[in-house]
Amino acid sequence: MEIQQLDNEYSPDKFASLALAPKGRTDSQEGRWRAQEKSIDDWLPINAKRNAKWWYAAFHNVTAMVGAGVLSLPYAMSELGWEAGITVLILSWIITLYTLWQMVEMHEMVPGKRFDRYHELGQHAFGEKLGLWIVVPQQLVVEVGLNIVYMVTGGQSLQKFHDVVCPDCKHIKLTYFIMIFASAHLVLSQLPNFHSISGVSLAAAVMSLCYSTIAWIASAAKGKSAEVDYHLRATTTPGKVFGFFGALGDVAFAYAGHNVVLEIQATIPSTPGKPSKKPMWKGVVVAYIIIAICYFPASLVGYWAFGNQVNDNILITLNKPKWLIALANMMVVVHLLGGYQIYAMPVFDMLETVLVRKFWFPPGLMLRLIARTAYVAFTMFVAITFPFFNELLSFFGGFAFAPTTYFLPCIMWLTVYKPKRFSLSWFTNW
Repeated sequence: MEIQQLDNEYSPDKFASLALAPKGRTDSQEGRWRAQEKSIDDWLPINAKRNAKWWYAAFHNVTAMVGAGVLSLPYAMSELGWEAGITVLILSWIITLYTLWQMVEMHEMVPGKRFDRYHELGQHAFGEKLGLWIVVPQQLVVEVGLNIVYMVTGGQSLQKFHDVVCPDCKHIKLTYFIMIFASAHLVLSQLPNFHSISGVSLAAAVMSLCYSTIAWIASAAKGKSAEVDYHLRATTTPGKVFGFFGALGDVAFAYAGHNVVLEIQATIPSTPGKPSKKPMWKGVVVAYIIIAICYFPASLVGYWAFGNQVNDNILITLNKPKWLIALANMMVVVHLLGGYQIYAMPVFDMLETVLVRKFWFPPGLMLRLIARTAYVAFTMFVAITFPFFNELLSFFGGFAFAPTTYFLPCIMWLTVYKPKRFSLSWFTNW
């Protein structure tokens, strides 16, 4: 009933009639147009509901941050070595917590307005057009890239589970496991907004903590290999340089949650007396404590146990006990189900905004069914076509993950707040 009402109210003819003469609208037309615009805003997935609590922000951020990247951190350590590796991990944790605080603060820096999307904040800082060109391409690279990586990793984890549980069974190609993983998203992608995926996100956050813990406990239980070697993986100078920057890209990939932090904060209610930044920051602090519990032991213990022989996925390096490794891989699958949806939701929001506002599609169930199914099918197709997509993480980490996580918040802070030259804020952000 509600969908039918939306379809009638937002017919293309009505949109066109209001858009033909924007300067000559009567008061009644203006009021009707504003009402329709507000209804569309309320329908879009990012700001459809604003009733989340601080703990929603906590587990959404854990799901967004602790993804497949944590499993590659021991491998990054093998490219960096002990001293550089520990330094990079600690600095990344501190810097990204600071830039996340900046984004939480900037969400409502204009009284009476909320920047519910990363690109809206970019437009405020850099201008309407330039802000879009700076933020949207990088944000899409991060979110679509992560969704493709999660498709590949989800299929690999399902394949690993199958091979561990049934070693004598017939070998099944990775393609089919990716298709199985994608089929779950064809259903989950129809959940309309962030609020509706809260249960999936909570389960994903719990699973990420569990499989990270399994990774380092199993490594510790196995103990240090007799032939363990802590020299850098590469032996030539060019190899060491490329390995170093590749490891930085892997670490940047592990801290990609900034790309959805404003969208998560948009789900929290806000009043002048109780702004959303207070519960959001509380959720972020809790999330970052959990992230530290996941990242540091998995990175350090995994590298301690295997040295430069560690695989780019620590769970693949581990083979025993079989039941525990099988369980950990299924936990990865559950986490990736939630992580995919967290990063897909802003993409769905962009798609639906363009289709409704630019191409006059009536909002409703049919629009979401077609647009979201097409997106899931696209990420599945790319994952099947390029099953080595995970190996491009370092490139994407340097190209888009690092700017949106480490650099852009500081640049926007300098642009908007204009701190006094040579002040602590000025130095910190530069």
